[in-house]
Amino acid sequence: MLRRSTLFSLCLAASLGAISPPALGQAVAPRILKLDSKQLEKTGLVLFKEAVYLSQFQQVEPALARVKLATQLAPKSADAWALLGGLYLNQKQVDKGISALEKSRTLNAKNAGVHFSLGAAYFGEEKYEQAAQLLTMGLKIKPDVPEALFDLGNTYYKMGKLKEAIKQYEKSLDQNQKFWPAINNIGLVHYENGNIGRAIKQWEAAIAIDAKSGEPKLALAVATYVEGKKEEGLSLAKSALQLDGRYGKVSFLEENLWGEKLIADTKVVFATPEMQATLSELDVESDDGSSASSSTEEPTNP
Repeated sequence: MLRRSTLFSLCLAASLGAISPPALGQAVAPRILKLDSKQLEKTGLVLFKEAVYLSQFQQVEPALARVKLATQLAPKSADAWALLGGLYLNQKQVDKGISALEKSRTLNAKNAGVHFSLGAAYFGEEKYEQAAQLLTMGLKIKPDVPEALFDLGNTYYKMGKLKEAIKQYEKSLDQNQKFWPAINNIGLVHYENGNIGRAIKQWEAAIAIDAKSGEPKLALAVATYVEGKKEEGLSLAKSALQLDGRYGKVSFLEENLWGEKLIADTKVVFATPEMQATLSELDVESDDGSSASSSTEEPTNP
């Protein structure tokens, strides 16, 4: 009788194709399963499509699992690598996200979206030169994307190139006149340049487009307070924080590119008894910049 292991080997070999039965005592030669690379690639692309579908419904974990396998089975799929990079960024795994997106870019240098995603990722890492380069490359491929133009404007803003920043914000508005974040950020630039009146006009225009946005309303409130209309400024500030309490934290304002002058004047507004009461009522967590004792000095009107 054949040993159990030998019998199992025969059954496995038979399942892979017809073979001649070995003579008793003859060693069974190992049979290597030949994988069809084309079929594996097709399977990978199927997994990629499933991952796209899942990601559209915010099912990030299962989407990530599928697209990771898809890049292994179909390693030349630029789209699969792009999706993998995007999902990694969604999970705050920035290094992995950048690596996957760079892989996608080497496979297909004509995908503007990959350039935009990489630019945004490098911006988040404060690598502004690289961010500007990639966003510019993407805009050469697809120049009519207001969000990408806005991101490039933000990048120039962080680089201190304020004229270039406004230029990109205005290009963004050429594509979408109701894209209020660009209007808002033009106001931020004007304020840092000491042009409070021009900044106020920008924030009023942004509010006219979206009255439920807290950011331009709070910025307008601070500028109004600085201009001497303190009661009106405080009223606007309370209304802004009721719309979005996140703007009650200076750290959040800094994340949204508020400059040094506007931050300093915002601290003064937040330090007033009226705003301290409002922040307390809204249960806004204080940080070092927004504490009531952070500043009591009146802002200067340039």
